[in-house]
Amino acid sequence: MVIIRFKPNPNRQSYGGVDGQSFFSSAANNWSLASRTHVWRPPTDVYENEDRFVVRLEIAGMHENDIHINIDENILSISGVRNDPTEERRAYHQMEIHYGEFLSEFSFTAPIDIDRVTAEYHNGLLLVFIPKSQPRQIDIT
Repeated sequence: MVIIRFKPNPNRQSYGGVDGQSFFSSAANNWSLASRTHVWRPPTDVYENEDRFVVRLEIAGMHENDIHINIDENILSISGVRNDPTEERRAYHQMEIHYGEFLSEFSFTAPIDIDRVTAEYHNGLLLVFIPKSQPRQIDIT
């Protein structure tokens, strides 16, 4: 079984009363949140099929150029800033939509092909496609 983990952050603090140990459940208890007081993490799905992993983030209200995707040595980082569309001062009765800087980081334990990673952003969903690395035959010359 391949495990995809949120990259540990040594500066991690509690995120809205939910800590990394209880946010996700897994048999190996290998999940943690990468969060800081001014950084939020969008709702995220991570799944795989035979030939790739897919990371799906819900980040409505943004433009493609507001999102930054980096991958280095099997660690995928997705960051950006979602600005509050209204600047006026108001008193919230309920606030569930996060604004400001966000960060999601994932570490893949399976070999991936970082040269073929692609991303799409449609209707508020960011999809990042991470192909699995395939073994190849090396000819002897």
